[in-house]
Amino acid sequence: MSGFDRVLDDIRVGRPVLVYDFDDRERETDMTVASQFVTASTLRTMRHDAGGLVCTTTPGRIAEEIGLPFMSDVFWDDVDRYPLLRDMAPTDIPYDRTKSSFGITINHRNTYTGITDDDRALTITQYAETIFQDIPMEEIRRQMGERFRAPGHVHLLNTTDRILVDRKGHTELCTALMYMAGVKPSATICEMMGDDGGAMSREKVEEYAAEKGLSFITGSEILDKWEAFRIENGEDF
Repeated sequence: MSGFDRVLDDIRVGRPVLVYDFDDRERETDMTVASQFVTASTLRTMRHDAGGLVCTTTPGRIAEEIGLPFMSDVFWDDVDRYPLLRDMAPTDIPYDRTKSSFGITINHRNTYTGITDDDRALTITQYAETIFQDIPMEEIRRQMGERFRAPGHVHLLNTTDRILVDRKGHTELCTALMYMAGVKPSATICEMMGDDGGAMSREKVEEYAAEKGLSFITGSEILDKWEAFRIENGEDF
């Protein structure tokens, strides 16, 4: 079995995968799990071993159809009322020439505070269950309003319209892996932080992966496989 096949197999059974982006981008690794398989235990591992911000991705076209905006657009639409938001627009992200991928934040309505591992696991798994149903979009929108409140404690990330074409961040890299694994194409991700206050180095991440028996993959490897996947499926995701 190739290393890439193992990555996809791990995703299919809900095992974490470690995704490093690029030496000329963030130079960070995200711990990644298919959102549909997230558990309270998954989130404890992310908190203890990764330590960054836990976020859940949405394919951009689905987010647009449902009506889940980029947070920067929500802010920009209210600049007349709050002029400071215009001055704070994310136009100078040093590693990215596109706007931030941050969307809104949500809690499932059956959560209490929303921040506990149990609460966030419920929000994430029910979110993936809701948005990928093969039913009319109007019904998905209705269920989103019925099942979730905003703001909340799960940070949503929206991919760009063409995944890994206009932007090559962890939002897109990890979502592409979900498509290729054949699971619901939402990834829950968390940056790997080091004890020195910065991002965990690639070398340290690879040591951690070997110690825990986890798969490690780079953005370049994902890009190579993604292009072939897109051509084979005849679709621009």
